[in-house]
Amino acid sequence: MVDHPASAASPQGTPAPSLRVMSEGLSTGAASGILGLIIGLVSAYVWPNLPLSGDGSFGQLAAVSAGVVAAASTGVGYWRSRHSAGQEWRLTLAPWKFTVNAVSVVVVHTILAMLATLALYYVLGLAFIGLTMVPFWSATLLAVTLGLAGHLTYTSSSRMTTQRMSSLLMAFVLIGVLTSMVTTTDPEWWLLHFSQLGTFDSISSVVFNGTLIAGGLLVTTFAVYVGNDMRALVDRGLLGNAKSPRTVSILFVVMGIMLAGVGLVPVDVNLAIHNLSATGMAIVYASLLIAAPRLFKGMPRTFFVTSWGFLAATVLSVALFVSTYFGLTAFEIIVFALVFAWIATFIRFLGLTAQRSTPQR
Repeated sequence: MVDHPASAASPQGTPAPSLRVMSEGLSTGAASGILGLIIGLVSAYVWPNLPLSGDGSFGQLAAVSAGVVAAASTGVGYWRSRHSAGQEWRLTLAPWKFTVNAVSVVVVHTILAMLATLALYYVLGLAFIGLTMVPFWSATLLAVTLGLAGHLTYTSSSRMTTQRMSSLLMAFVLIGVLTSMVTTTDPEWWLLHFSQLGTFDSISSVVFNGTLIAGGLLVTTFAVYVGNDMRALVDRGLLGNAKSPRTVSILFVVMGIMLAGVGLVPVDVNLAIHNLSATGMAIVYASLLIAAPRLFKGMPRTFFVTSWGFLAATVLSVALFVSTYFGLTAFEIIVFALVFAWIATFIRFLGLTAQRSTPQR
């Protein structure tokens, strides 16, 4: 494999946007803003005096519109960025694999755009109680909302790297789960277990299960990026195990499938499959920690010490749960947090490894 410096170094951060990406992002934002202006004017006459937030509100219209714009701009941006510096390796992917990657990136950006818009108008509704929309403000607010949604999602998807992918994954899962927590119909869900959030016939459960499914899909895409970065490091002699890129990539794919399985099969639908998915994800995570010295040979020693620290924290959490020091909900949240914190740590150290000029002895 040809060593692409930009690709190999991608874990260490997100490259500055090129002039082309910035120009296209601004053009996308402008076009989206004009579309928002038109939709805002039309909606003001079709549905006059809509409330700012709540059921049947202008905020809900804005969220749906932002989601549609985000889906379109993200899809175009991610597809066009294949030819950008450091992204050429994506041209070699099998069509089905690129499609899966593109779908995961589009879905996550779309959901984030919708949740962010709903949250924004919820806050505005609390600030302007009783305000209803007139044509001018309807057009203005929707133009700004869609303009931002189009611009931000286009530039984000056009600059996708392993580091950005991991940040996007954690932000998406955190926002989705917190949204489910604060909107759940059962205020005492936490007295049972974390998965209780996905058992209600309400929008909060749809958000919870949807977050896990989309998050799992994004983890499989993340696996492709990690595999590419690790292959580049192996070619440069900075990682010592030639088989590790494929092995690690497969393990992350399995982890993504397991995470999606937790959302696809809620605990009240099939307890066995739900628990099998959750347990499988934990086993893959533990396997990565235990096998770290072999899989990631060549990475900084501090990384291995840190990984053993994560493993110790996980074992301690199990012991405290078994001893009934804290309940199942706390245990699930702690392990969930440890998994994603380790992923973030791993990517940071992978970036540090890419900065080296010679292998570590």
